[in-house]
Amino acid sequence: MIEATDLQDNGGWWLALAIVTAGLAEFKGRRRLLWFLLGLLLGPIATILVVVWGRPDSPFGK
Repeated sequence: MIEATDLQDNGGWWLALAIVTAGLAEFKGRRRLLWFLLGLLLGPIATILVVVWGRPDSPFGK
């Protein structure tokens, strides 16, 4: 059974990952708030997406 303290501990990592995702998105020229929210919802999947996708102005990003 999962205890409340386990969920709270994991929530901190999830929030930190969402912040990192937002920073990576801003570095790649994407909207920081949108990617922060996606990071909260999708966690590591959003981080992988923002790393794999190229910059919007890059010929390889589309």
